[in-house]
Amino acid sequence: MTEKIRTIIVEDEELARKLLKSFLSDSENIELIAECENGFEGVKMINELKPDLVFLDIQMPKITGFELLELLDHKPHIIFATAYDQYALKAFEYNAADYLLKPYSRDRLMEAIEKVASRIKEEGPASDIAEKVSDYPKEDFLDRIVVKDRHKIHIIPVDQIRYIESMDDYVMIYTHEGRYMKQKTMKYLEGALNPKNFVRIHRSYIVKVEEINEIQQYEKESYIVILHDKTKLKVSKTGYKNLKDILNF
Repeated sequence: MTEKIRTIIVEDEELARKLLKSFLSDSENIELIAECENGFEGVKMINELKPDLVFLDIQMPKITGFELLELLDHKPHIIFATAYDQYALKAFEYNAADYLLKPYSRDRLMEAIEKVASRIKEEGPASDIAEKVSDYPKEDFLDRIVVKDRHKIHIIPVDQIRYIESMDDYVMIYTHEGRYMKQKTMKYLEGALNPKNFVRIHRSYIVKVEEINEIQQYEKESYIVILHDKTKLKVSKTGYKNLKDILNF
């Protein structure tokens, strides 16, 4: 007797959940342990129950399937199930086991489950999607950043960000409301934020252009920026060149 694949469904449409459940009930090697109707619930249940497999919708209210993946401490195998084919390439960049385009047949679903079963045999119960997630290049600039802080999930609109500071594998995001830590690299954020609005001024800092009040020289060839709230941040030589380019001085 093989171990059953412990499975969670994260899907906001009730009909789609029901159909998926009825298909899954025909599969002897699936044990459905939870179903969630939004990404917030999904994050909580996946981190708590640590399933082997998650069926994940992409377009959901509150947070998207891709944003959900960024918030997971536990990394299960993922089968995306969505009505939109434009995310397929991105889904495989996230190391998805499969991508089901709705409406899909029972046979197509069983094929996807077979893929996961053979992956589990080869790789063990959970695949490591952490690296993929942390530095996936986006095709659009970010308009929000989702951060998990203990049991809360914060959605930070990009226009509320004042500056970002590097903390090894993490970044600290400063807004007018407070500060939030996220497991991302500066390299990722430099590419993911609109360069018209954000400038890398130092290996440790990315700043929103509108937040800059003045640039001061404090030694020969050394500069700092002073933000509207009097925060002072170091500027590197490359950062100074970036500032000249964006501010035209």
